[in-house]
Amino acid sequence: MDRNEREAPVQERAFWVSPGRGEIRPVVVAEPTLGQVRVRALRSGVSRGTETLVFRGAVPPDQHERMRAPHQDGDFPGPVKYGYLSVGVVEAGDLSLLGKTVFCLHPHQTAYVVPVTDVTVVPDGVPPDRAVLAGTVETAVNALWDGAPMVGDRVTVVGAGMVGCCVARLLSRIPGVEVTLVDVDPTRAEVAESLDVAFAHPSEAAGGRDLVIHASATEAGLQRSLELLAPDGEVIDLSWYGDRSVRLDLGGAFHSGRLRIRASQVGEVALHRRHRRTRSERLALALELLRDPAYDALFTGASAFDELPELMADLTAGRRTALCHTITYPEGSTDSSMDSSMDSASDRSVDRET
Repeated sequence: MDRNEREAPVQERAFWVSPGRGEIRPVVVAEPTLGQVRVRALRSGVSRGTETLVFRGAVPPDQHERMRAPHQDGDFPGPVKYGYLSVGVVEAGDLSLLGKTVFCLHPHQTAYVVPVTDVTVVPDGVPPDRAVLAGTVETAVNALWDGAPMVGDRVTVVGAGMVGCCVARLLSRIPGVEVTLVDVDPTRAEVAESLDVAFAHPSEAAGGRDLVIHASATEAGLQRSLELLAPDGEVIDLSWYGDRSVRLDLGGAFHSGRLRIRASQVGEVALHRRHRRTRSERLALALELLRDPAYDALFTGASAFDELPELMADLTAGRRTALCHTITYPEGSTDSSMDSSMDSASDRSVDRET
């Protein structure tokens, strides 16, 4: 093969969104240079809460810069290439990484070139499907660094989505901690059992909690979180509400009980660890924690890459429910018939009222 032909840019495909609309577009990926790698995607995960907010065009204008994802193209409200849970195999670039499976905070795309420092090697024993949870488990780790639960604490997690479930599983591994996962969806009781934690409907959840982690992204969930606290207790709020206003009743026990609400988000390392841990170390820890097969209970579906426009519209409109929905790519799929159909599919876009 001629050198110039070998080093010519390659056309790949990426998922883009505008408010209420998703489409797959061609994208040119150049050959990696010194200090870079080209990653061939195997799996990516849909972060339902944040990505559906982006799909709705609900990122507030004053948060457009803060909410930019690594390797994002375009600007909010769109069109924008967004996403941050990607797992693939290094197929070119740095020789020490060739052939290794890596995690990268990258949008949904069939292949991409990034700096070596932007990929983290997936440990042996962590399959690609489970590895897409690295960014979510990293968020959960940060929340526990913020909340600092103690041995023997009574802790409730309100909201049994991806983040809430990951927080609950980490809490379950702390000796003596009593963990309850709370959600309005009774089907999440089975997931809670797989994670080795108790489950309760919000109306039946026990109070007197030392710590509540809120991850439902709802006003009602945050209010209930406050109601579950013991005096001097704290709510760590992991929810991002986008452009929605949140109203709380701060009468009653809020002042007399000296209750606290504190935000936690993964953009910064939690203050308790900020000067002793880097973001890279936090992500590497998350991947190590994913050796635990209990996290497989979070997977509730998979779709081919070409189905992303319709999938995101359905998830945003509530026509399809999911905890962690994974995306498979042609080279990463184990179903040859799926590969064939994906290879022959034309670029598609879907419009939906959300």
